[in-house]
Amino acid sequence: MTTRTPEEAATAAEPLRALLWDALLAGDEYAAADVLFAALDGGLSAEEALLDVIGPVQAEVGLGWAANRLTVVQEHAATAMNDRIIAALAHRSPPPGEERGRIAVACVEGEWHALPARLLAETLRLRGWRVDFLGAQAPTPHLIAHLHQTGPDLVALSSSIPTRLPTAHAAITACQAAGVPVLAGGAAFGADGRYARLLGADGWAPDARAAAEVAAGGLGVPSGAVAHEPVDDLPHLADQEYTLVSRGRTRLVRETVDGLADRFPAMRGYTERQRERTAEDIAHIVDFLATALYVDDDALFTSFLTWTAGILDARGVPARSLTPALELLGDPLRDFPRARRLLDRGGAALAPLTGG
Repeated sequence: MTTRTPEEAATAAEPLRALLWDALLAGDEYAAADVLFAALDGGLSAEEALLDVIGPVQAEVGLGWAANRLTVVQEHAATAMNDRIIAALAHRSPPPGEERGRIAVACVEGEWHALPARLLAETLRLRGWRVDFLGAQAPTPHLIAHLHQTGPDLVALSSSIPTRLPTAHAAITACQAAGVPVLAGGAAFGADGRYARLLGADGWAPDARAAAEVAAGGLGVPSGAVAHEPVDDLPHLADQEYTLVSRGRTRLVRETVDGLADRFPAMRGYTERQRERTAEDIAHIVDFLATALYVDDDALFTSFLTWTAGILDARGVPARSLTPALELLGDPLRDFPRARRLLDRGGAALAPLTGG
């Protein structure tokens, strides 16, 4: 088979992505699998099937949900079908005979989006590594026990949701204290890996191919092998704003929901389900506020708010309801200067989108 660049492989896979997308939307797992198996018989490599067909289609599934073109059930069904197809491909594509070493691949505790990590695990396996794929939301103590039992060359930690960054920081520190270097990846760590670096990971990669290349080059001795506290890496945590906001989450959400009807009268006509969804949205805002306090990054909070405004708009919910919610959150946080800064900048980012 002719070796292709990633760009050439992505172009060649475009028709296959369309076929896989149609099969997933139709809920036809067998047709979806046939698309990939026929392509493999025609010369497509297993790695290309994973990274140039399944991966981009799965990303499109997520975008379809965000744009309200797919329901939650459709998104879950498509993800489950892709996961089973990956398993079938693994059995059709045996790895090379000689192992390069051992890698543990795990999702950070609380992270349920396992497909990106699964794609990485299969890519590494195809490239000759012995891979322990530990799946979604691996509890950190159990992950560390596994590292002690198996002694891998490195651990690849995946997270898609930024609110898991404090947990990721604890996992990175614990893995390094166990003597195992950490390669971080996934959308949670930022498109440029800024949060991976901030939290002290030994390496970062934007995608599975890049991660496999980093693994091949080795990460050496863990940079944070000496046990230390989060505040040692992030001195701003000494102000306790993150701790107080995260611990006060339930109260902040309840008080904001209770006061929102006065600031946003349309809410008085909401159904019980709409009120529940509003409470969920506010809880997410508080979670992202806390995480932005943890990493001290305004952009993490403002980008989440503008993304949420787009989600609400796609679902026919007025995004202007976010502005009074931020104002209400600001009242009990008036003595928290970093939180107030984040809320003010969040409101400024929303203004062009909400007519404010």
